[in-house]
Amino acid sequence: METKSAWKKYDAAALEELEAFAAEYMEFISRNKTEREFARAAIEQAEQAGYVDLFEAYDEGRELEPGDKVYAQTHGKAVILAHIGTDPLMGGFNILGAHIDSPRLDLKQNPLFERNELLHLDTHYYGGIKHYQWVTLPLALHGVVAKKDGSVVPVNVGDDEGDPVFCVSDLLIHLAKDQMQKKGSEVVAGEDLDVLVGSRPLVVPDEDQKKDDADKTELEKMAAKEPVKAYALQLLADKYGIEEDDFLSAEIEVVPAGPARELGFDRSMILGYGHDDSSCAYPSLAAQLAIEGTPERTAMTVLVDKEEIGSVGATGMASQFFENVVAVIMDMAGEGGDIALRRALAASSMLSSDVSAGLDPAYASVFEPRNAAYMGHGLVFNKYTGARGKSGSNDASAEYMARIRRIMDDAGVSFQTAELGKVDAGGGGTIAYLPAKYEMDVIDSGVAVLSMHAPWEVVSKADLYEAYRGYVAFLRDAGPSGRTPQA
Repeated sequence: METKSAWKKYDAAALEELEAFAAEYMEFISRNKTEREFARAAIEQAEQAGYVDLFEAYDEGRELEPGDKVYAQTHGKAVILAHIGTDPLMGGFNILGAHIDSPRLDLKQNPLFERNELLHLDTHYYGGIKHYQWVTLPLALHGVVAKKDGSVVPVNVGDDEGDPVFCVSDLLIHLAKDQMQKKGSEVVAGEDLDVLVGSRPLVVPDEDQKKDDADKTELEKMAAKEPVKAYALQLLADKYGIEEDDFLSAEIEVVPAGPARELGFDRSMILGYGHDDSSCAYPSLAAQLAIEGTPERTAMTVLVDKEEIGSVGATGMASQFFENVVAVIMDMAGEGGDIALRRALAASSMLSSDVSAGLDPAYASVFEPRNAAYMGHGLVFNKYTGARGKSGSNDASAEYMARIRRIMDDAGVSFQTAELGKVDAGGGGTIAYLPAKYEMDVIDSGVAVLSMHAPWEVVSKADLYEAYRGYVAFLRDAGPSGRTPQA
């Protein structure tokens, strides 16, 4: 079965809406490159749309009624939004689930070191990356430093106009004979992804150098052996009020510096960092906030962390955050109780919103053309993901796939189905198998991406727009036996 390019169906009004949505998306992902930043921005937009903090409302003894809009967050890295519908909650929710973390480099807890008068930050890569792709790129630092006094200092260097940037250096080609003989996985070792951050030494006046050690400051003592490190720590103390020990309680991520950009003569694509999974998470957020009035089934969007390393931890989909939030919502709506909670979860439906691999003609040998995602052909549904033999996959049922087809066709959404490459070529996973444990229907859906997990990835504006339209249609659906209004 062949699918058609979504671009061919747009009239002038649709193209204008598509371009406006793409521009909003590009601005959002350029400003919010980490899970903390995404979560904070999502909450800001939700509050502007009339959402209130679920747990504050619970502590105030409020009850939830149809039409109410609430959000919950945990550790500043995962967010759930819910728009309460008219149907009993025990009949289930329509849920969009996406992750807001992306592959990157993380600073180690003791990151600063000086070597040969150059200062570096030691890193540990996060998620699946090709190490060699991260060298000689302009990089930025985003994150927080938590101090012992309880204060938390935000760090964001490299993306504002006038900021310096950072990089991981590479070996010059003139001396790279041995390096060029190595396998791609060994060309740059993970332990060598050290970020270059300085070369200027702290200059201590002669009279201060003559002081007894007991009279010298810590930076003056350091300057004798590690002058570049001493100067950098002086800058950090002046700008952020932090000292070296504060890195022990810091979470600082190294991400590509610079904004997302339009790609191609026709500006039909977007080159940006973090399309996996912002190209699904942002349309999910936008679709949730676009629901007007009071839906029949409660509409919910779940934005979680840690998918790139297995959905683990307190902020990943494998945590109790999702279940706990649903339990509180049901209790506040007068439908509390363990049995009611479990019936509601089992009756729910989810789109696990994650990206798929776009067919790249430069690497066509690893794709199976009849079951590949094509750029610009619309929202992608993966009935199953996993690796070889569907290992680690949630395999959506035929009945649920039929319902999804009906929702998308009724709403006029361009969509396609795909697998993640040839059967024995590799594979990947999403959060889908985790909510599926509650017995709810779950299917993977998202945007086709070129260069997935690279520092800069590529998506089609048309696919981004169709994902948004498809997510709106899904959230508005009345349920397994209902009919979908136009998106």
